[in-house]
Amino acid sequence: MSDRLTSLDASFLYLEQSTTAMHVGSVMIFEPPGQGFDHDELVRIIESRIGAIPRFRQKVRDVPGRIANPVWVDDEAFDMSYHVRRTGLPRPGTDAQLQDFVARVQPRKLDRTRPLWEVYYVEGLQGGRFAIVTKTHHALIDGINALDIAHVIVDSTRGESQADGQMPWEPKAPPSSIELVAGAVVDAVRRPTQVIDLVRGGLNDALQVGLRAVESAGAMVSTVARTAARPAPPSPLNAQVGSARRWVMVSTDLEDYRNVRKRLAKGAYAEDVTINDVVLATIAGGFRSWLLARGEPVHSGTVVRAMVPVSVYGDDPAGMYANQVMACVVNLPVGEPGASMRLHQIAFAMRQQMEGGQAVGATSLANLAGFAPPTLHALGARLGSAVSRRLYNVMITNVPGPQAPLYAGDAEMLSTYPVTPLAQGQALAIGITSYNGGVYYGLNADREAMPDADDLAASIVDSLAELRSGRES
Repeated sequence: MSDRLTSLDASFLYLEQSTTAMHVGSVMIFEPPGQGFDHDELVRIIESRIGAIPRFRQKVRDVPGRIANPVWVDDEAFDMSYHVRRTGLPRPGTDAQLQDFVARVQPRKLDRTRPLWEVYYVEGLQGGRFAIVTKTHHALIDGINALDIAHVIVDSTRGESQADGQMPWEPKAPPSSIELVAGAVVDAVRRPTQVIDLVRGGLNDALQVGLRAVESAGAMVSTVARTAARPAPPSPLNAQVGSARRWVMVSTDLEDYRNVRKRLAKGAYAEDVTINDVVLATIAGGFRSWLLARGEPVHSGTVVRAMVPVSVYGDDPAGMYANQVMACVVNLPVGEPGASMRLHQIAFAMRQQMEGGQAVGATSLANLAGFAPPTLHALGARLGSAVSRRLYNVMITNVPGPQAPLYAGDAEMLSTYPVTPLAQGQALAIGITSYNGGVYYGLNADREAMPDADDLAASIVDSLAELRSGRES
């Protein structure tokens, strides 16, 4: 019998709506090697590597009557040319044109009759660069059988893939409807709890999220459970979400965050001010300027509540992705006019949650929100529209990446920007990835609710400059 989707993975399919596609994306920008790089080379790289991860050639098939979760079956008509597409930007090939392209293609739902991923090779960027844009459904990413497709494309070594020369792929015949039903019955006998989970789905999903949070935290009461009783403050970041998006990328220097930390992290708890705290303080300052420019009321107690999965940046330049992950719900003090004071307030709040047992661990996140360590940017989709609207104003996923170059073949990756999905009722999601000395923001916003997403991006850059210079607003 084919692999059955877990209740968690299946929930990503069931929660998907026309305005809120449940896939995570990335935008990677490359410098081509001297001999060039083209669409055919990208196809060759992917073909040589996905053999080790069968999920990328499998599709979802429903069980008749939906008496059990769907199963993964081999796609007998797998078509690489469908999944890896080629496009180009018109002259002059600016970053703004790339952003518009990403905003158009990322909201489109993936075809469920095929494997749940897509890759776009985008040529024509200024300076001879090219981009690779990826889309991978949350249901496909479980951290064990499959990762985000972006992990398949890049490698820490330049040149040929270690996986080249694999045996040709031979798909297995898909099960018949009778076999699917029989398999569901067998699974129901072997794992009766799966049937209970299936029945508890749908309308009771929000309740089960709360129960699982308490179960996972044990004697502790998680931050999420605590906050559920205290609705997030009203904010323009919470709005009715449509199907159109604006996507903006922001490029900053990791050394700037380190310098801010060295200068402002003073006192008894200096060692507890992290790079992640500086990132959040930068965003808080950006929100402050953005709200003031909008004419929104901002007073001393104004906050923006953020759900933040924390994976602290290390100073080891050879470090790869951190495996210690916690999630906090933190109130960003946008009403505080002093940049350094915002940083210290955020650092104190984060330290209090981490030390007080209020943060949610990676195991809890797996039950709560579909967390998978290789794709931290997938956090939060499970919470759904009603729950997420109550808990927080914005999701901020901050993923430390490798501080050494990565390559697609012989092409060096210059920068990488995440594209995190929106939940119902949330007009903005911020994804951040550090890579090779840079910190790269991807701002994914509802097109109607946030026509000024570019202004927020500029405010984030200005906020970092304010922290770096030491001047106070």
